[in-house]
Parts: sequence; structure tokens; C-alpha cells
Amino acid sequence: MARESIRIIRDEHAALASMLHSLELMVARGPQDDLAGFFDVMRAMLFYVDEFPTRLHHPKESELLFPRVVRLAPQTAELIARLEADHVHGETAVRELQHLLLAWELVGHGRRPAFTAAAQKYIEFSMEHIRLEETEILPMALQVLAEADWKELDAAFATNCDPLSGKYQRDPAYDRLVAHILMRAPAPIGMGKS
Repeated sequence: MARESIRIIRDEHAALASMLHSLELMVARGPQDDLAGFFDVMRAMLFYVDEFPTRLHHPKESELLFPRVVRLAPQTAELIARLEADHVHGETAVRELQHLLLAWELVGHGRRPAFTAAAQKYIEFSMEHIRLEETEILPMALQVLAEADWKELDAAFATNCDPLSGKYQRDPAYDRLVAHILMRAPAPIGMGKS
């Protein structure tokens, strides 16, 4: 049986993966002849990465999903501990990326290599985290959680308002964030000038 909370988690993972891929493309492309536009879009992308996974998605996994899974499937304890540590590390890492981007913008091109290396490391780290949740934890949750667990999880995750998934509750303020990124990021990442 398909579970709404699992669909929402996967949709949010897909939205984050899409944003990370766009971030990777922007880094590879570089500012070219639009320095101000480049940094504007990059800041907005990193704000999204900080705002949604770190402040909305991860806490629900940590507070609601993971404790239930580890209680009913104790063999997942080590992996869940790793995923919890990832959540903490990810929050620090995205803030460090924001700082490195600001350094590149304000101090100059000499700071680009540090940002580029940290961005690539963060993207790889995030994609591995998503892979582990989707291939290990979500299948286990489907095996061990009871109907009462799913009702609570479905209700909690349904309150998420990730503007990139676009399928659940929406917050107009975040719609502006996504529109900002899409309209200003250069093609083929967004609809802005190439």
C-alpha cells in the first residue's frame, strides 16, 4: 500500500536533488558576464537548501519517522544514528557554503575554489544521504510501521510546503522564492538570460 508520507518524502528528496543539480550546473557555469545575477541566484538556491531540508524535512524525519523505525527495527540503529549525524552536519555545511559564497562575492575570485570544492562535497554528501534513506529506511518503515504510525506520519508530512514539489500545501512566500530562482537562473537551469 502506498503511503502519503513516503510519497511526500520522496517528492521532497526529488525537489532537493533537482535544486542541488541546478546548483552544480550554476557552479560549473560560473558568473560569466553577470556577476550580480549569479550571486543573487546562488544565494537564493542556498537559502532554499537551508530552509526546506534543514528546517522542515529533516526535523520530521528525526522526530517522527526515525524513532519509530529504530524502535521496531533495532538493526537500523547504526544507520539512523548516521542519518541523524548527517542532519546536523548538513545544517552546518549549508551555512558554511553560504559563508563561502559570500566570501567569493565580496573578497573575489580567489575564493571560488574553496566554494566550488565545498559545494561539490555537499552535493555528494546530500545525494548519498537521500540514497540511504530511500533504499534502507523507507523500505524498512513500510515493513514495520503500523497503521496508527502511518496516520500520524501522513498528517505531519502533509503540512510540509516545499514549493518545488508543488503538490502539497503551498506558501505564497516560498512560491516567490522558487519564481525568483527560475526567472533569474540562466537557461537551461532557469528561464533567465543565458
